Amino acid sequence: MAVPFMAFAHGISEADRQSMLDGGYLRYIGLGASHMLTGYDHLLFLFGVVFFLTSFKDVAKFVTVFTLGHCITLIFATYFKITWNYYLVDAIIAISVIYKGFDNNGGFQRVFDMKSPNLLAAVFGFGLLHGFGLSTRLQQLPLGDDSTGMLLRILSFNIGVEIGQIAALTVMVGLLAFWRHRPSFKRFSLVANLGLIYAGVYLLFMQLHGYQHDAHPDSFRFPAQEHKHIHEDMDIDKTLDSSRNSL
Repeated sequence: MAVPFMAFAHGISEADRQSMLDGGYLRYIGLGASHMLTGYDHLLFLFGVVFFLTSFKDVAKFVTVFTLGHCITLIFATYFKITWNYYLVDAIIAISVIYKGFDNNGGFQRVFDMKSPNLLAAVFGFGLLHGFGLSTRLQQLPLGDDSTGMLLRILSFNIGVEIGQIAALTVMVGLLAFWRHRPSFKRFSLVANLGLIYAGVYLLFMQLHGYQHDAHPDSFRFPAQEHKHIHEDMDIDKTLDSSRNSL
């Protein structure tokens, strides 16, 4: 998801962990904001949610429900250390992007001959899921052992997420409001939401591929000893294994 966030998340040295803990809550606010602004799956889903909303009241209502959902799971799952494989969580989040594009294009009516499920309930449910995805990433970062300090860092990260979300939504809603009054909006709205579906499918397969690497690493790369022998064969004068010099 977020490149800076991933850089922090993997292989954090003890010195780096302590540096983050000593850096204050502003560092976690910044991480939350950058994570939301570079979290393509979150942004694509939000784009789908607000795509056809024309009033500030409707935008506020749906965004509030989504925010409530992801705050619940982000805070509680992180605080109580409830987690799952983040590739699988992100794969399900990708399905939420596919769902929104499908719904926006009237998929339930055309394919299943039924009304769309309650949108407010769906947005809240997907908000819970998106919050769990945020939590699985946040739990890879140092949060400290003190329960109060840990809660404050979680809340700081959550504040950053909301700041990033507001910034992203401001741009999205502004662009959509401008585009909605153009003739091209009606012509290309179907294509735009098909784009959401295709992007969701791409993200889904990307996350499932990541999960396969994570769950079965030896299926995708040489075992360590074989990798060593290949490098030895590339420079026979520096071979380290004399037993391989004879048949």
